[in-house]
Amino acid sequence: MQDNEIKLGEGIGQIKFGLTMEDVEAALGEPEEIEESDEEDEFEHKVWNYWEEGYSFYFDHEDDYRLSCIETADPEVKLFGQKIFGMTQKEIEEMMKSKGIVNPERETLETGETRVSYEKEMIDMYFDKNALVSINFGVFINDDLEVKWPS
Repeated sequence: MQDNEIKLGEGIGQIKFGLTMEDVEAALGEPEEIEESDEEDEFEHKVWNYWEEGYSFYFDHEDDYRLSCIETADPEVKLFGQKIFGMTQKEIEEMMKSKGIVNPERETLETGETRVSYEKEMIDMYFDKNALVSINFGVFINDDLEVKWPS
């Protein structure tokens, strides 16, 4: 993806939350793999994986299968104009703090990875031995749990 700047609550580059599966396919081509949610999953969804580029796009059934979440391990990804893969957990948390984004929730997962979440900003970052390994970010949701699609 040429424009790989994460815009919190909006998307990444030209890929905006709220796009249909057809819109995403028109922009990026056919996904390498499509996953369907299991019956045990809380939310019915589809995941489009572009493994080569390092992206997964989530389309939720309850949002009419519009793009609501993106996961990436693309080392070229930027947040606030900075490449964040290659930064330590502390450096990323300090950058977030400098933007007024504070009080992350931290959790050590069974895999040994650390998840750092900024709930209001709808972003989770996963670190392994202090190195960022993946980012998951989604469309904003207001206090009434309504999706706030970008305009």
